[in-house]
Amino acid sequence: MAADSACKAIREHDPDGSIVLVGAEPHPPYNRPPLTKGLWHGDAEDSIWRGTEQAGVQLVLGRRVTSIDPAGHSALDDRGDAYEYDRALLVTGGRPRRLPSGDGDVVYYRTLDDYRRLRALAEPPARFVVVGGGFIGSELAASLTDIGCSVSIVFPEDGIGARIFPPELAVFVTGYYRDRSVDVYSGRTVDGVDGGRVRLDDGTELVADAVVAGLGIQPATELAEAAGIDVADGIVVDELGRTSAADVFAAGDAARFPLAVLGGSARVEHEDHAKSHGAAVGANMAGAETPYRHLPFFYSDLFDLAYEAVGETDPRHRMLTEWKEPNRAGVVCYADDTGRPRGFLLWGIFGQVDAATGLLAEGKLVDSATVRSLLD
Repeated sequence: MAADSACKAIREHDPDGSIVLVGAEPHPPYNRPPLTKGLWHGDAEDSIWRGTEQAGVQLVLGRRVTSIDPAGHSALDDRGDAYEYDRALLVTGGRPRRLPSGDGDVVYYRTLDDYRRLRALAEPPARFVVVGGGFIGSELAASLTDIGCSVSIVFPEDGIGARIFPPELAVFVTGYYRDRSVDVYSGRTVDGVDGGRVRLDDGTELVADAVVAGLGIQPATELAEAAGIDVADGIVVDELGRTSAADVFAAGDAARFPLAVLGGSARVEHEDHAKSHGAAVGANMAGAETPYRHLPFFYSDLFDLAYEAVGETDPRHRMLTEWKEPNRAGVVCYADDTGRPRGFLLWGIFGQVDAATGLLAEGKLVDSATVRSLLD
């Protein structure tokens, strides 16, 4: 998605330049959120395509760039074909984190081909073990349950979404999943996978027709590292998306960028950032020279629960919560030790991302009245 957005932004600023997109997947760019959401609920698969080729982009698919030479302004792919460039963009994304065993028996869910593989297996009453209680795991567990499959979800935290939600909300969501007939194994890790058998750390053995894991990603920085480009849990870029190498830029999941609103730097793995950062960096490659000031937001759908969030939603922060309807509609403000906001979780509250972002940008002390102002 970041690559597609970059290509389209380049074309807006340069109608005649040559744009080549080299991608390891056999498919052109597509929207990823439907892989855990809409495609499981009736959306047509052809609705995910982003139409990159319509921007006059040459797509070289099923290829992986194996080296880049910033001094020579050239790159080489895994078939030995060379590419010369005036400016290059690294949009290498990330690789799924993996379990310690059972690689061939586990679907590490990230791509369209992963969706197709899983969809072919998802004939009710098929049994699934989902490993991971974060975004991918929780959304997949809900979607597979909705279509009539039997689902167990395993994760090491105390509750679903515990790395984001306040503890009491994570407890509610976990109970909600159990009420929807999902077998929840919280506080558990996977010791091994052998065929359709999943062995947990307490000796419990789960039997499944398929095992799917959503354990987050590791940024794919090897190409940048080999080229001598600065890396620190991501490819380090400035506010224009420039790396430490002349005429080489980076965007999306793999890029660590300055966080203008909150200070410091961040690496973000959500749709809004992929599209907005890709577009900003693509425009800057074509001469826009516009700093990236956007604070990305994210969202999720969990059965009929849904939320939007922006900033640092870390439950280790101080939290101030105001409910319109307990566990159904409310706002959580995550604040630093001085009482200044660092992030907002808009639980069942929609259309307030811009207002929440404005409060983060102001950086003023927040109180209950401030949080309640986001409920309407």
